[in-house]
Amino acid sequence: MSKVAILTDSSSGITQAEAKEFDITVLPMPFFINNETCYEGVDLTQEIFYQKLAQGVDISTSMPVVGDVTDTWDRLLEDHDAVVYIPLSSGLSSSCETAMMLAQDYDGKVEVVNNQRVSVTMKQSALDAKQLADEGKSAKEIKDILEKNRFESSIYIMVDTLTYLKKGGRITPAAAALGTLLKLKPVLQIQGEKLDAFAKARTIKQAKTIMMQAMADDFEKRFNDPRGEHIHLFVAHTDNQDAAEEFQKELSERFSGKTIEIQALPLNIACHLGPGSLAVACSCELKR
Repeated sequence: MSKVAILTDSSSGITQAEAKEFDITVLPMPFFINNETCYEGVDLTQEIFYQKLAQGVDISTSMPVVGDVTDTWDRLLEDHDAVVYIPLSSGLSSSCETAMMLAQDYDGKVEVVNNQRVSVTMKQSALDAKQLADEGKSAKEIKDILEKNRFESSIYIMVDTLTYLKKGGRITPAAAALGTLLKLKPVLQIQGEKLDAFAKARTIKQAKTIMMQAMADDFEKRFNDPRGEHIHLFVAHTDNQDAAEEFQKELSERFSGKTIEIQALPLNIACHLGPGSLAVACSCELKR
């Protein structure tokens, strides 16, 4: 019997098939589509999501239902001594804060990690947590290590259209109209709590150059590892696989042949970005 169960949600981008392979439990995030509830990776696939988005169907995100969270904890505790739960960044959702409140009733058997990750960096946290659990670390030790490393990651995202940022209220209609007129490709960043503006580009090529340079700067100045020898590197995208593969090759050349995984961005991020986005992300190896 594994002593500590690792639980995350589908904001990590971990599919249900991967979850079985990694021996990690993934709580599917709920979505409202025309007032009907669907669950990512269960009855809402990437293909269906983008089809609905293209049709102009009303799609909104939601945090996990409280009962689903506690039921999953209870089920895992039948076969484990403790649970480490890694939810979506507290800066992007209230689900983390809610989970922390719920965990107070579990007498230390559930540790909720607020390490402010999403997508590929969140996935890496779950994999790191699993490795720590396999090494015999307690749930509290795993939580402390992950939170100690919370800022050891970066994400830069190029947005192809401003439509969805405007729809989500992240930019004003006037700014969206001006940006569309000027054909801007905004580059956003996630370093910790939330999604912030980083730079403006006029072309996809320029946006990729900005993102690669920003990542190189992070390697050298933030993480003190110019060659990225102890850093995981990723490409992520929204319905943009071909461009992601091209970007992967460019990054591999820039960063001396590093292995770079490609992953689709989770749907609760895609909801706010729309199709055609491209991202580069990194996560440092754990410092213990």
